[in-house]
Amino acid sequence: MTGKPNGWLAELRTAAIAVLALAAVVCGLYPAAIWAVAQGLFPGRAGGSLVVRDGSILGSDLIGQKFSGPGFFHSRPSAAGEGYDALRSGGSNLGPTSWALAEEISRRAAAYREENGLGPDEPVPADAVTASGSGLDPHISLQNAELQVRRIARSRGWPEEAVRRLIAAHAERRTLGILGRPRVNVLRLNLALEGLRP
Repeated sequence: MTGKPNGWLAELRTAAIAVLALAAVVCGLYPAAIWAVAQGLFPGRAGGSLVVRDGSILGSDLIGQKFSGPGFFHSRPSAAGEGYDALRSGGSNLGPTSWALAEEISRRAAAYREENGLGPDEPVPADAVTASGSGLDPHISLQNAELQVRRIARSRGWPEEAVRRLIAAHAERRTLGILGRPRVNVLRLNLALEGLRP
């Protein structure tokens, strides 16, 4: 200390002003600017990519949901809460050496084969029996969708080729041409089955 009693008060005041200015920028101005840009350029995606029909929200392009019944494409399994719970997003945390995971996959594979009329030893796509890391994956692989065609066509009384054309029309390519694999959004596909256009 130099003996000036006001020296440390001046430094304290400068530090407090710097903290308040930084808080205003980081907690107020920057988020507001990002929100305004996102709403201006990508309002649908910034709002959650909601699929709306007649004023009712049917779901989101980004968050999976459960579909049941023989006339619909079924989503990938979910370990988020009781399933597809966006507030409890996450995987099961079971690793490849887990007996519980092996039993769950075996049970899911048997159920998948039975509901889709597959043979007892016919291979099942991995995304049909394992949950994604988030538990909210809205997509299934093209192979998974293809194996569900027979059940859906039979349930709706449609030719299988009509269901296959629907899959082809809604197929999404790899992200940036290299990431992931070709896939279909289950919500969009099921809406197309019902003839609904969001």
